[in-house]
Amino acid sequence: MNAPKDLPKQPVPMFSPKHFPVYMDYSATTPIDPVVVDKMLPYLREQFGNAASRSHAYGWAAEEAVEWARSEVALLVHADPREIVFTSGATESINLALKGAAHFYKDRGNHIITVKTEHKATLDTCRELEREGFEVTYLDVLPNGLIDFAQLEAAMKPGTILASVMYVNNEIGVVQDIPAIGELCRSRGVIFHVDAAQATGKVEIDLEKTKVDLMSFSAHKTYGPKGIGALFVRRKPRIRIEAQIHGGGHERGMRSGTLAVHQIVGMGEAFRIARIDMASENKRIRALRDRLLNGLKDIEEVYVNGDMDNRVPHNLNISFNYVEGESMLMALKDLAISSGSACTSASLEPSYVLRALGRNDELAHSSIRFTLGRFTTEEEVDFTIKLVKEKIAKLRELSPLWEMYKDGIDLSTIQWAAH
Repeated sequence: MNAPKDLPKQPVPMFSPKHFPVYMDYSATTPIDPVVVDKMLPYLREQFGNAASRSHAYGWAAEEAVEWARSEVALLVHADPREIVFTSGATESINLALKGAAHFYKDRGNHIITVKTEHKATLDTCRELEREGFEVTYLDVLPNGLIDFAQLEAAMKPGTILASVMYVNNEIGVVQDIPAIGELCRSRGVIFHVDAAQATGKVEIDLEKTKVDLMSFSAHKTYGPKGIGALFVRRKPRIRIEAQIHGGGHERGMRSGTLAVHQIVGMGEAFRIARIDMASENKRIRALRDRLLNGLKDIEEVYVNGDMDNRVPHNLNISFNYVEGESMLMALKDLAISSGSACTSASLEPSYVLRALGRNDELAHSSIRFTLGRFTTEEEVDFTIKLVKEKIAKLRELSPLWEMYKDGIDLSTIQWAAH
């Protein structure tokens, strides 16, 4: 039998390690910590058992590893391990939380509240629920990216069953006041879901005190493997959700499917490291982020997007006026950065998050997200500052709009001819 002629080619790395661009895109994904890799390897080799196999040592060892990881995830966020449900990632967790709660509590009402700056995993899930007949209110944010509490409270009505707010915005790094929002939701009898994919290891999360009912997590944003996440489902007061994946009743009936033990162990180890190192790591990364900001803020016509006080230390989102975003990314090919979210940066549309802040199309299009992390060095930050300054200056030299601006022409008054 002849082999097919169109066999897929083996993947080839794009760069040799020494020619990789400087990585400044930690909000897109984080490299797996080598300690996490070492923890996972036995469960890819000799410890290959199925955690649902209760009749022999392979299954017992796998189950023990899963429960250890469940406890580590719970410890980071001050939850009961029984409240942690493993999923394939934050997107699945968000779908399970929103669809699962909406379907279970639909007899109480059909109104859901979320925010215009949420991740697409939340926005697209809400749009799907709208197609099912649910009503969704999408809240505006203030120019600094924070929620207007008065608007949130005004949006609540007798039929409101669910609210969903992200803890840390993936594009601008703004941290919402989740404890205060939780108090409001609990007082109004509204189930509260939080997308915490960008928060773990960056923000102190205490689910014993904070009135959050459902919270979504991702491993690969916290130096763990891709393809694994978790959903916190509160036990007291008990929150019920309808399963979205059926077939075996795993994870207490909320998420069927054979557990990926090696990935779960990786998530547990990543969250264990985050719990131990968060304070010192945040301090170091904040110093690097501030060094980057101080190196770039003297460039003419630059704008920081999002509140700088209520923000994780890892994020710096800047718009460079009179420079086109895609041209900037091409010019800065020696930096691994993004324009907007990694999930939407393939689109040529301006960032919907920055538009929600009130930025015009030009500033939204000219934004760059720099996100730093565990392995970022001072030398990499200094290299980034030098390169960005050089390339922005060169791109503006080629821009007729920049020339007009320097000549004192108010570009907002120009009537551009349509073609």
